[in-house]
Amino acid sequence: MADNKNAAILFGAVVVAAAVAAGVYYYKQRFGQAAAPAPSSTSTPTAPNVAPNPIQHPLPQAEVRDEPLPPLEQSDEPARDALKRTFGDGILAFILPNNFIRNFVATVDNLPRSKLAARLNPVKPVPGAFATRGTEEAATLSPDNYARYAQLLQLFQTTDTQKLVDTYVHFYPLLQSAYEDLGYPDRYFNDRVVEVIDHLLTTPEPKEPIGLKQPKVFYEFEDPKLEGLSAGQKVLIRMGAAQAQATKTKLRDVRNRIAKQPPH
Repeated sequence: MADNKNAAILFGAVVVAAAVAAGVYYYKQRFGQAAAPAPSSTSTPTAPNVAPNPIQHPLPQAEVRDEPLPPLEQSDEPARDALKRTFGDGILAFILPNNFIRNFVATVDNLPRSKLAARLNPVKPVPGAFATRGTEEAATLSPDNYARYAQLLQLFQTTDTQKLVDTYVHFYPLLQSAYEDLGYPDRYFNDRVVEVIDHLLTTPEPKEPIGLKQPKVFYEFEDPKLEGLSAGQKVLIRMGAAQAQATKTKLRDVRNRIAKQPPH
């Protein structure tokens, strides 16, 4: 089970709510009276005569800061400072300094998929080794593994949701630009984030202990249904039932505040 390789998935799950809330700023800028989002030097232009996909989750307007946004390619330091103001100094121990916004957006987009490229991680691997119990022939997921996620999850769960909104509202044009650069010039990142939250909320809650097998280098879930889950859902399971439930509660609360429609 490539736990460290997919550490960025955890961060995506933890702060995905903030990225959704950021759509407030983008829709005010794009469809309100204010100017269009700041352009990116590498942004992919929308194809001519092709109407963008309809917005699935238009968000309410919010007060916009007067602070100018940097170009996407110069956003690492401002993003790091904003994360520090939002989550506290503790977040700096987890984030990687380069291409944070691009890598964050790519991570969020990949949460419902089977794998995530390690080179796109926006955060450092969670500390410690993947913990198991039992014998090699009958291994199970150890509760000791859950503690590896505790500090980062605590940062998320204790941060005020409105504070997340205020910070990411300001940065949303850069998130949208990075999403367009992934190859989605006619789609909206906040729609994708709501979709990702809905996907994470459907993660099953298996009974413990959870059986493992080790066919090659990494452990896998013994239950093929669990092993067939997405990368994001597997992280929720690996963090333990109590922490997964708390994360779902926070994500659900944010979704209820900013999404136009309830989950299908």
